[in-house]
This record gives sequence, C-alpha cells and structure tokens, in this order.
Amino acid sequence: MELKKRIAKNTIIQIIGKGLSTLLGIASLAIMARYLGASGFGEYSTVITFVSFFAMSADLGLTLISAQIISNPNENQEKALSNLFSLRLFTALILLGLAPITVLFFPYDQVIKLGVLISTLIFLFPALNQILIALFQKKLEMEKVMLSEVISKTFLVIFIFIFAKINQGLTGMLWASVLSGIIGFIILWLYSQKSVKIKLEFDLIFWKKIIKRTWPLALTIILNLIYLKGDILILSLFKSNEEVGIYGASYRAIEVIGTIPYMFAGIMLPIFTANWLKGENKFLEKIIQKSFDFMIILALPLAVGTQFIATKIMMMIAGQDFGSGGPALQILIISTAMLFVSCIFSHIIIAINKQKKVIGLYAITAALSLVLYLFLIPRFSYIGAAMVTIFSNALILLGTYYYVKKFTSFQAKFVVLKKSILSSLGMALFMFLVPKSLYANNIFILLIILLAGLIYFSLLYMLKGISKEDIKTFMPKKI
Repeated sequence: MELKKRIAKNTIIQIIGKGLSTLLGIASLAIMARYLGASGFGEYSTVITFVSFFAMSADLGLTLISAQIISNPNENQEKALSNLFSLRLFTALILLGLAPITVLFFPYDQVIKLGVLISTLIFLFPALNQILIALFQKKLEMEKVMLSEVISKTFLVIFIFIFAKINQGLTGMLWASVLSGIIGFIILWLYSQKSVKIKLEFDLIFWKKIIKRTWPLALTIILNLIYLKGDILILSLFKSNEEVGIYGASYRAIEVIGTIPYMFAGIMLPIFTANWLKGENKFLEKIIQKSFDFMIILALPLAVGTQFIATKIMMMIAGQDFGSGGPALQILIISTAMLFVSCIFSHIIIAINKQKKVIGLYAITAALSLVLYLFLIPRFSYIGAAMVTIFSNALILLGTYYYVKKFTSFQAKFVVLKKSILSSLGMALFMFLVPKSLYANNIFILLIILLAGLIYFSLLYMLKGISKEDIKTFMPKKI
C-alpha cells in the first residue's frame, strides 16, 4: 500500500474515531457540568489543571519523541519501547506524587485537595498510553488507538452518569475518569503486546541518551504549561469557583476540538522525520504545505462559525448556567485556530531535531503570558484570561513558522488560505442572514451548522481550494 493511501486510511480512521470520541467527550461534559453546576465544575477544573502541571512536566518530551525514536531503523524497537515505557512510568510516579503534597500549600478547600490526590491516577494511565501510541503511529495502525479511545470514552460517560445518579459529587466524577483511563490502557497494552513484548527495562545509558535528547522538549513543555494552563490556575486564586467553572467549561469544549491538530501531527511526525533524515527536502516541503493547507481548511470555519453560536453552544453542552461562557468561547476558538497551524510547525521542529533553538521563543511567551494573566485576570476575570491565549498562541505560531522557514527553506504559500477566508466569509454571510429566532431551537442550530459546513466546503471546492484529487486522497476506493 503506497504511503499516500496509508496516510489517508489512518486519517479517515482517526477522523471517524475522533468524531465519535468528541461526541462522547461532549456527552460526558454535558452530564458532569449539569450535575456539578458552575461552582462544582470550577472545583473540577481547578483540580484537573493543578495536576496537569505535574503530569505534563513528567512527560519530558517523550510523547513527541517516542515515535521519532522507534522510526529510526538503527534502533532496536523492543528495547527502545521498553525503556521509554519504563522511563515514562518512573517520571510519572515521581512527579505526579508531588501534586498532592504541593497542593497542601495552596489556599484551596479540602475537596479540591482530595480531588488532586485522586486525579494523579487520572493522568498516570494516559501518560503510559502515549508511549504505546507511538508504536501504532509508526505502524500506521491508529485504528487500534481509536478503538481504545472510543471504548474508554464510552465507559467514561457510563461511569459519570452512574456516579451522578448516586450523587457521588466531585470525587465520583474524578473516579469515573480514573476507571475509564484504566480500561483504555488495558486495551492498548494488549494490542501492543501482539507486536512488541514491552517490559520494564532500566538501561541507564539509554535513559541518559534519551534525556539528553529530550531535555529541550521537556523545558519547552514546562514553559508551555505557563501560557496554556496558567490561566485557570491563576483564575482559581483570584476569582470564585463559579467563574472558574464557566471558563473551565468553555476551555473543556475547546480542548475536545484541540485534539484534532495533535492527532494529525502525530500521524505526520514519523513521515516528516523520515523525509528529513533521507534528505528529501523538496518532498518534505510539499508535505508541510499540504499539512498547512489542511489545518487552515479545518481551523478557519471553526473560528468563524463559532462567533455566531458560542453562547447557544455553551448552553446546549453544559446547561443554562454556562451561557455566560459564550464570549470566552468566541475568544478561545480563535486561539485554537492558531494552534491548529502552529501544532504542525512545532512537530516539524521536533522532526528536524531543532528543539533547542525554540526554547527562547517559549520562554518569552511564557513570561509575557504570566505577566498578562496576573494583570488582566484580576480586572477582567475569564475574558482577560481568554484574550491572553490569543496573544500567546499568535506568538508561538509566528515564531515556529519563522524557525521552520529558517531550517527547512519552507516558504508557505497562502493560496488555500485566501480561498478558505473567502469561503468562510460566504459561510458567515449565511449564518448572519439566518433569522435569529431559529437560533433559539437546538435542532435548528444543528441544522444551521450542517448547512454552514456544506456551504463552506462547496465554496472552497468551487474556488479550487480543494480538488477532486484531494478528495480522492482522503476517500480512496481501496485502502
């Protein structure tokens, strides 16, 4: 099977799987938000954000580098995966173990401190999953990952529903996530063992080699945490649980969408790496351009369309109490659109092993974002927090593009971008002309979204932003 069709197959599988996973994620958010209310969901958001600082610090860049390492033909795949898995387990246990100790020094209620203790398990199993996923990324067998994710999310919805029914409160919602995470890990582990016998290995020489290679990534991840997660943490220290909950629900809705670019970039990373190592720069530039165009095509209509329905979307998903999160969602979706594109560029930087070069970019972004959070959040609450995300993501987008252009000679062509903008404007005109009374009905809103998407892609096709060849690539007759 030729590379293009294999990529197409995996992309289709991931789109379908991610679509199902997104629906299940929305369902879990809907049940949880309605059950906990704005204040309770604020506590939940604080807990998850707090622990995520430790979980992401424990990553050490292994999530991004694992697929690259095992794609190297000179590496022993079984040994590499076993050591990567063991290293990830070791760092996760150490750093996640610090979370429930550190939270004792914060002025949070007891329920949040208990929640942090439980949530260390929420992050442990997905952390181990990331090493296993690298194997399936390399083999272009992401259907196994998607199956695991869909089953795990299905159980998450079931557990959340059950614990809400028997009124288990915040801790019940957290245990639901722990149990579903364990199920997802077991499925991936069993699949991986059919290909490679992964076991605990402690080759300290290999670990040292990996850490020497990943420390720039580890540092950039920690810096990323400040501008990506600092908003909710600072908000929780200055504002009420209700305000944290409203912003947290908007952020959670965005995070569901935000997995799309990482999913696609994860597929492309081994391909970027292989072509760079082979010196096939012209083909690499072509792949980068195609990836850039694909992200633009997806991101622009999301950013534009959400401006018309943000408040309704928040009320549909999380309930009437969260309607005031609409303005935050309108802002956050713009920063997420930027993330779609910058995600591709940041993965290319990893593929060409230039992580050290971008540390300064992430340090400056983190420092400026922290200052802006501390200045704007006390004055403008979650609207100020959301505005900072636009600034930080714009800075990362421009910076990562600059470095990709510098090191690969890639020069982005904006033909598809221009056509996507025109198509988005046509879609926006349709959504503007729709009678406001129709937006009051949830069924009509879903119909409007479908029609808006149809108009966007029809206009894009007529403007030759996408071609029959592109459609055939992602819808091959035989894959």
